This record gives sequence, C-alpha cells and structure tokens, in this order.
Amino acid sequence: MKALRWLATLAAAAWCLAAQQQPSAKNGLADLSAVPPAIACGELMSAEIAMPPDAALRVTSATLVEDGAPAPYCRVLGVIAPEVKIEVRLPVKTWTQRFLMTGCGGLCGNLNIRVSNATGCAPAENGELALASTDMGHSGGMEGSWAAGHPERTIDFAYRGIHVTAIAAKAIIAKFYSRQPRFSYFAGCSDGGREALMEAQRYPEDFDGITAGAPAMNFITQNTFYHGWNATINRDADGQAILTAEQLPILHAAVIEACDALDGLKDGLIGNPMLCHFDPQTIVCKDGQKADACLTPQQAKAAAEIYRGAHDAQGRQLVLSGPMYGAELAWQGVFIARGATGQTMSASAALGTFRYLTSWQPKAERTLADLHYDKATLDSFVPMHEITDATDPDLARFAKLKHKLIVWHGWSDPHISPLNSIAYYTAMEKIMGESAVQKFARMYLFPGGYHCGGGEGPFNVDLLSAIMAWVETGVAPNGLIAAMSGQMKQGSVDRTRPVYPYPQIAVYKGSGSIDEAANFSPAQGPRIPAANLGWLGAGFYSAGFQKWCSVVNEKPTCSASK
Repeated sequence: MKALRWLATLAAAAWCLAAQQQPSAKNGLADLSAVPPAIACGELMSAEIAMPPDAALRVTSATLVEDGAPAPYCRVLGVIAPEVKIEVRLPVKTWTQRFLMTGCGGLCGNLNIRVSNATGCAPAENGELALASTDMGHSGGMEGSWAAGHPERTIDFAYRGIHVTAIAAKAIIAKFYSRQPRFSYFAGCSDGGREALMEAQRYPEDFDGITAGAPAMNFITQNTFYHGWNATINRDADGQAILTAEQLPILHAAVIEACDALDGLKDGLIGNPMLCHFDPQTIVCKDGQKADACLTPQQAKAAAEIYRGAHDAQGRQLVLSGPMYGAELAWQGVFIARGATGQTMSASAALGTFRYLTSWQPKAERTLADLHYDKATLDSFVPMHEITDATDPDLARFAKLKHKLIVWHGWSDPHISPLNSIAYYTAMEKIMGESAVQKFARMYLFPGGYHCGGGEGPFNVDLLSAIMAWVETGVAPNGLIAAMSGQMKQGSVDRTRPVYPYPQIAVYKGSGSIDEAANFSPAQGPRIPAANLGWLGAGFYSAGFQKWCSVVNEKPTCSASK
C-alpha cells in the first residue's frame, strides 16, 4: 500500500510538471535559467532521499569535482538495493533544470557516463545537465558469470536497474536543488539502446525524450544466434579461421564496386544495402590470379554465410540477417580475427549469454558447440526473451504522455543488424498507425555508419539537441546534418551529409561537391518490404509479452503484471 501511495504521489507530481506552460524558446531549446544548489554537495551523504520501499538508496560518496569538466559538479555515488551502483553528476553553478541519463553497452557491469552524439549541444558542452548512469546491478562483463546464482542481477540487468536509477537520480536532484528537473532525457546505444527502448515500453513516464542507438532489442537471439553463428561459421574443421582480416579489404572493395552506384551516386557509400545483391563467389581466385586480390572458394562460402545470418537446417532464419553489405571493414575484431587462431568479441558475447542468460539455470560447462541453430533452441529462449528483450511496438502510453523517441542505426553496423531497428519501427507503424507514430517517433539510418559511431560515412550528429528541441519547443527533427572528418579515414576528405527520417533518403541535387550537405535534398526512399523482415522470431515484435519478475527465497517468480 505504501508503494502504491508513493507511485500515486510521483504520478501527480509528474502530471503537474507536464501541465506547466512551456517556457520561451532559445536556440531551438527552452530558455531555462540556471538553478543553484539548495544544499552543499557533502550534505547529500546524510540527506534523507525518498525512494520506493523496494529500492532503498545508500549514498556512498558526494564530492565536488572542479577539474576536467566543462563546469564544476557534485559527483554522487550510491547503491540501490540490492546492488545497483549509480553515479550522478550535479552542476553546482550551471544546472538549467535538465537531466540526462546515459546507457551502458555490452553486458554493462561498470559505471560510465558518456555524453555521445551531442557535439554542438550547448547544454551538454556547457555542463548544464545533471547526468546519471548505472552498472545495471552487477560487476563484470561479457563473460556473464555474474548472473550465476543471482536471479536478482538478471532482473536488474534486464529492466529494473535503469528504472530505479532514474528514480534515484531524480530524487537526488530534487534534494540538491529543491526542485525536480524540468525535462528528463535518456540516451543510449547498443545495450544502451535496448535500455532506452525498455524505458519507453515498460516505464514511459521516466523520460520526456529518448534516443535509442543501434538497440540490442532482440537481446537473447542477438547475443546467441547472431554472434554465435558469426563466431563459428568462419572456422574450419581444425578450428582455424577461414576468413581473416587480410581478406576484408578485398571483399569490401568488391562490394562497393558492385553496389555503390545503386543509390544514384558513386561516393564510396551504399545508400541502401537492401538493394545490393553481391555474390562472394564472383571474386573467387581464377587460375594464375594473385591471392591478395581474391578469395578461396572456402572463404567466399564463409562470407556468404555471414551475410545471410544464422539459419536452421531447413534454411529458416533464426535472426533477421547477418551484417549488411558495405560493413566488411568493420568485421575485424567483432567476428573476424586478425590471425587464424585469434579470439573475437562475438565468441565471448555468445558464450557468456548462452551459458548464463538464456535460462534461470546457468550452465557454465556449455561451449558454442552446444548452441544448436534450430527452432527448438529458439523456443527455449522465449522465457528470457520475455524479460530481457525490448521489442514491444505498442508505445501508446509513451505517446499519450507526449514523450518523444529517436531510433538511429548505422547501415554498416557489424554488431547488430540495422534490420532489427527497421523491423521494430515497422511494427510500431503497423500496430499504432503511421500518422500516430510520426507524432512522437523518428528513425534515422546512416549509410556507412558503424556500431554507435565511426565508419566510412558521416555519422557525427547532434541527436541530443534534436530530441531536446522536439520535447521542449515542439520542433520535430525532420532533417539532421551528419559530419565526418577526413582524419578518420586516410585519404578521405571532410564530408557532411543530411540524414532524413526513414523512409526518406538524401539525394544529390546534381551539382556541387558531394561532400557538402547543402547539395543534397530529401526524397522518398523505398520501405523495406515486410517479407524481407521475416524470421522465426518475428512474433517477438508483439505487444504485451513482457513478464515482471521478483525473487522469493532466492528463486525468480515472473508474471504478466507488476
């Protein structure tokens, strides 16, 4: 009953805040004055901070930081029961009533506040934001062993850790400044993108604006079938790598040669890899051809299987796809090792998840040879899909609150296929209607963009200002400018390029430098046909599948309601 009263009070306060008149605009954002602290930083150590009964907060330190930041801030560290570590940064002179929480990547397990995709965002660059992040309830990374014997850690990693951190950060902000943040935002990429969508789906009241980059929303299949397939399909009978890093430039050059011009412009980028139909067999070595310019038949077959993605013996897809055409140079270090015996990130990610996060009963003895690519295995993952995946396309509650969402993905992401984001956005439009989705959500796809940043195409973009302007002054982000420095790629030049909401694309006007955004305009691009988004887990993109879990006598109990 106390918890219900607490939630009711919080909801009422949030409604009152939303009902206030919007402030006047400044530089596209709300014109908010700086608010000074009401108490000294150190006083937070002993301050009484209101929290829900099942999420007690213990502040472990509160120290003033004056060096290495745009402006001085109070750094607060704490632990939310049972063991969710958090960090909150509170500007002591420059807080303009905004709160930004950032997500973490991989399997989390560490505190790391990173304000990315915010170059040019004045509030971020001037130290005006209260910031927060969390380790999601555990220490440790991709090996996954932290989950063994601790179901509460799995629950916190799945969805609870982000939510209770948001509650705690806002409570700390309220105590420090004697007022709640006027606007609250979440920005995350990779698993942080999954966390972002999880917030929009399960806790739509937490954040006014959310940016979800390259979201690992299909967490269970992504970290098992996708990475496991790529880690094993490229091994021969002796366990040696078939394709190595040395062949990737050969493969990439051939793909670009075959598909670069399909979007109407030869610029070294594939505008829509779904239009590309490249066969690696076309670059198999011919008699007398030097090996440094072609592939062996075995290498070409391995490349084709990587592009296709995990599938069963009947040819049915177990993931949406493999990496897109054009991403080849980014394969190195993910699932392609430099040498024949090198380890890869994909092998670590798949093994850690397969052993410890595909069921409540971890099996530390498993190897990737035990991961079977069939529907029975996919079906066995469903119970964990119900708590770790963020694929519910019904965001009606989020939209009703007039909150805003930006989903973004690099077309050349080797870690997570952008088709996952496209499938999610498509499912949103199907269940809510295109016009309804347009009122609160946008999706951007970046040609040549890698995982969460970098790549061969312009991928440096201020998404934070875009979501803030949409939330605070109602200016929808219908076009953004992405940039790339020539220093990022030897021999290239500085390049800017507009990016428009899916399915719009940037089209060259026909004159002027192709490296200047002003010489491009928007055009309606092709939607990815629903038939191209089919796989055995397509039903995962459905409404209301989530389970809510608690731990009783060290055992998890899950149900369809909180």
